Amino acid sequence: MSHRPLDETLRAVRPHPAPGWDRTPRPADVDPAVLAALLRRHGWQRRGGAPGRYGRWTPPGPGAGTSLLVPESRAFPDSDDLLAEALTALTRAATPAAHEVLLGLTVPSDEIRWSRDVPDEPASWRTDDALRAAARQTLLAGALATRARTGYHGARHRRGAGALLDDVLVGTAEGGRRLTAFVPVATARPLAVRLHHALHATREAVDYQRATGATDAFDGAVEAGVSRELTEALIVLVRGTEGARIGIAWAPGAGVPEGCTASGEPVEFSPGDLPALREAGARYLREEPAVPVTVTGAVVRLRRSGPRGEGSVRLRVLGGAEVPQVRIRLDEEDYRIAGQAHLLGLPVRVRGRLESRGGFRRLAGAYGVVPVEVDDEERDRLLKSLQENLDFFEEACGGELDED
Repeated sequence: MSHRPLDETLRAVRPHPAPGWDRTPRPADVDPAVLAALLRRHGWQRRGGAPGRYGRWTPPGPGAGTSLLVPESRAFPDSDDLLAEALTALTRAATPAAHEVLLGLTVPSDEIRWSRDVPDEPASWRTDDALRAAARQTLLAGALATRARTGYHGARHRRGAGALLDDVLVGTAEGGRRLTAFVPVATARPLAVRLHHALHATREAVDYQRATGATDAFDGAVEAGVSRELTEALIVLVRGTEGARIGIAWAPGAGVPEGCTASGEPVEFSPGDLPALREAGARYLREEPAVPVTVTGAVVRLRRSGPRGEGSVRLRVLGGAEVPQVRIRLDEEDYRIAGQAHLLGLPVRVRGRLESRGGFRRLAGAYGVVPVEVDDEERDRLLKSLQENLDFFEEACGGELDED
């Protein structure tokens, strides 16, 4: 049995500011307490100031630049002026710490942070790519868990999960060691909450497996959002390191979600956890059952070895299954019906079992192919799609349908 790599169809998490991220917050929109909390979170130090009125904050690192005067509240007449000056200074500062504070003010966001203990050697693109790949897979696993609680998602639920990632902004990797993602509270907090629970459940299940040798705890962890996709992400994160951590810091202005801890302590994983994570991933893959479905889809490819007999069909799924496409093996009659529906610009409906082999991209035991009537507008759209993708349509004289 073969399976596609888990990261094959990952959507790229937005690497640059999306609309809304690139505007400077207005002083009137900034809560002084939130600004102070973000400064502290990103390593700024309070060094004096008038108690009860304002604090003086200096940036992290050697050779700290200009300090900021931040009011503690809006109770004094000069509060707006101080906030305006602080925001201007942050905008002009070249440090990542200033940029991250501005991001947190512009779009209130939960912050997911990855850190890796890698050998002391010059940073390379390989370590940077490994960290980014792990972060991308972790975010996808969390987004998938908001769509369904299952041990192995495969190609399922990717559309909805991908949409949840559209507004997530990923910062700059620091030498392959640290990376932060900003998850907007308004649109994507469920992702951060589910990932919080899933990471803690994974840690507990790994500890149980290492203590007892049993993987039973991973079965119950599925309900918390643990999946093969998450275990694979953690393997990528930890591999080649002396240890790694993932922490979630909640947006200061939004509060702590119900059922989550406020401490923000990261969840740690070590190379010694890798065997348990690999075994759990294999268990999830092996035990995820086939799903009986009735799929409606547009035929985008047909192939068979001769002018008669059974053939293979690929459908672009329109409904009935949370996957973008499925491959189907049909008998001669159902294959003929599928070909006629394709030429008429009609989708078809077919029943079968969506199997984990190939990542839930194959419909086994398919039968009962029937055309589905659609309105003229939808039919025109499907026909236009066909005309724009004629290279995907191959008649029965072609070879076998590729098994990619």
